Parts: sequence; structure tokens; C-alpha cells
Amino acid sequence: MATRKYEQRLRAEAAQETRRRILDAVYQRLREAPSEPVSIDRIARMARVARPTVYLVFGSRAGLFDAVGADLLQRGGFDRMLQASAHPDAREALRGAIHAIVEMYAAHRDVLRVLASMALLDTAAVGGAVQRMEQGRATGMAELAQHLDKQGSLRPDVTLDQATDLLWLLTSFDSFDLLHSGRNLPLDQTTATLTTTAERSLCR
Repeated sequence: MATRKYEQRLRAEAAQETRRRILDAVYQRLREAPSEPVSIDRIARMARVARPTVYLVFGSRAGLFDAVGADLLQRGGFDRMLQASAHPDAREALRGAIHAIVEMYAAHRDVLRVLASMALLDTAAVGGAVQRMEQGRATGMAELAQHLDKQGSLRPDVTLDQATDLLWLLTSFDSFDLLHSGRNLPLDQTTATLTTTAERSLCR
């Protein structure tokens, strides 16, 4: 029994290592050739696995990019954003959520930028993965707007829908990238600009 459990653990560790190598190969390829479509054959070679192994692990090309999206969120700190958004004080939740989102974008800015561009060309695989990532952010911003509304923090002339829309805009990757890359602002100043804009536009 002990030998069987040990073998099962080794197989599980090997499977996790294979999965990690494939995901890291995707990241590497996106950074090396951001303007080229991602080839499963090339990813398999870079990860040192057979092509069928990629499909065995992820099911499909779309499944691979779904896994990339989920991995980006997990490694970038999506959980920290959710935790910050749940702060009892709505204004602190707003500040903490924006800070966490900026950190998440900064951690994988080069990959996220490529995925955003590729999503327009490969809507079935990459586009679907990006859309599902964005759905999570949309839900989070709607909940944050409700948090502000319930505590009476929203300005009288700002509706719940308007607050949700503005939070959606300010927490987008494009908003972050325009300030951090386009205006060459450091991360703390990028965070401060987005936070100040949100508070002045939404809060009493």
C-alpha cells in the first residue's frame, strides 16, 4: 500500500511538472514572438513533450489558453485583489483592489499585452480565454460598486451602473498600460492616478 501511494505521488508530481513546463513554454513563446500565432507543435518541442501530451493535459487549444489565463491570475495575485475588495470599509476596499490589480498587471505585463492583441485574431481559443478572465473582473467590479453603494460612499449623482462601468474602465489592462507604459509612470504613481480618479469620480 505504501509503495502504491508513493508511486501515485510520483505520477502526480510528474504530471504537475509537465503541466508547468507546457505553460512556461507558452509564456516564453509569447515573449519571444509576440506577433506570431502560438503553434502547439512548437510549444510541445519547447516543453520537451509530445504534441498529443499537450492535448492530453489541456484537452484542446482553447483549454490550453484557459489554463494560461487561470495561471496568470493565480500567479499575478488575483486572490489578493478579491481579499482587498472584501475589506469592511468600502473606500479601503476600492484602494486595495486597484493596488492589487496594478500589481497583477505589472507581474505579467508583456504576456497580457500579447494575449490582448492575439484575442482579436484568435477569437476561438485566445479570445475565449481572455473573455473569461475579464468576466471575473467584471463580477468583482460590480460587487465593489455595490459595496460602495451600500455604505453610502457613492456621490448622489452616480448610479450603481455608472459606478460599475467606471470601475470596469479604470481597472482594465489598457488603462494600466496607458499610464505605466504610455506615460512611463512608476507603479506607485499609476496606482495613485487610478485610485484618485476613481475616488473623485465616484465617492462623496
